[in-house]
Amino acid sequence: MKGVRLQKVLAQAGLGSRRTAEEIIRQGRVAVNGSIVRELGTRVRPETDDIRVDDAPIGLESRKAVLLFNKPGNCVTTLRDPQGRKTVMDYLPPLGIRLFPVGRLDYDAEGLLLLTNDGLLAHRLQHPRHGVSKIYEVKVRGIPGEEALIRLRSGVPLARGVTAPAQVSVLRHSSKTSWLKMVLHQGWYRQIKQMGEAVGHPVLKIRRVGYGPLRLGDLKPATFRYLTSKETRRLYGMLGMDEELRQEP
Repeated sequence: MKGVRLQKVLAQAGLGSRRTAEEIIRQGRVAVNGSIVRELGTRVRPETDDIRVDDAPIGLESRKAVLLFNKPGNCVTTLRDPQGRKTVMDYLPPLGIRLFPVGRLDYDAEGLLLLTNDGLLAHRLQHPRHGVSKIYEVKVRGIPGEEALIRLRSGVPLARGVTAPAQVSVLRHSSKTSWLKMVLHQGWYRQIKQMGEAVGHPVLKIRRVGYGPLRLGDLKPATFRYLTSKETRRLYGMLGMDEELRQEP
């Protein structure tokens, strides 16, 4: 038996996509039977080998788990932070499963964040081919006029390229600020902030309230809940993953 590629085992253990797993290996954070492994493509036998990440044994979860978390501001969307800042994982109690966040929200952004141990689900949710919608409530400086709204809706030229068409509407405004509802199907780094800056209305606050078929609802900040069975079926079905869900024990 040749065994299984190490990065595949790490992804199945809920440590992220295979690309993320490869980076973890390159960083020298993975040990197999007491020896640090940095070579990609190393094959292991997960049933018998002692595989550890950051000196913690990995666990291969047979049951998929998806959590909906209301991320507060001023924390990073990672498992660990070299700068010592608070991460989203600091808000979760021990659950007996290894979870990782799906995508990310900026340090100061708030709202709906998914955490899972299903690497394939995370990959499909983030892949541009699926174009999963994300709904944001965005506070900007000033009151955007029709010209600015049309630019946001039709596409804004940024350093990375022109943004995809978005649904944008004004929810409410005061004399100095406005709250916008923005529905995006892409997730470039700091995209919303750059879009606001480009049309002359700097972003002051971001709150994500929807992700695909899921909604944040009245979940309090810094708290989480598991998806309902109905939500789980809709999420997996939307991504063509019904078969993976049926194969669960």
